Amino acid sequence: MLRWSPSTERTRDDDPDDRGSAALEFIVIGLLLLVPLVYVVVTLGLIQSQALGAEAGARHVARAVAGASDPEDADRRAERVLASVSDEYGIDPSRIDLSVECAPSGAACPRAGATLLVRLRSTVPLPLVPPVFGLDRVAAVPVEATAAQRVSRFWEGG
Repeated sequence: MLRWSPSTERTRDDDPDDRGSAALEFIVIGLLLLVPLVYVVVTLGLIQSQALGAEAGARHVARAVAGASDPEDADRRAERVLASVSDEYGIDPSRIDLSVECAPSGAACPRAGATLLVRLRSTVPLPLVPPVFGLDRVAAVPVEATAAQRVSRFWEGG
């Protein structure tokens, strides 16, 4: 009868250097994948919020200017709308560029029967980018919205 002697080879399960490393590997790999994913989600949320703010700002400025009684009233209304939109959507007022044009062009703007074209431009700074060497200005996403509004033919502004 043959007798088998117990093997002196160590198996994988008996290796003390290998115990508990799966949990550590899972945590490290999970963090390496989770942190960039959270950053992307936060960044896209900021961009979407300010894109909605730019669109709302352009639309409401166009409506406010079209319903104004004179050019001074149109300026006051546009400033109030921009202040309200920048507060509500978190847009930095210093980054807002607003332009108002009339179509057809040529005469004073706004005027009776013209179509107002309002373009609002802004930039969204990326989160966690330090203001060193101008990186905060370079790491920004431009956002633009345009709105058109017809001015009443009965408008009696200047």
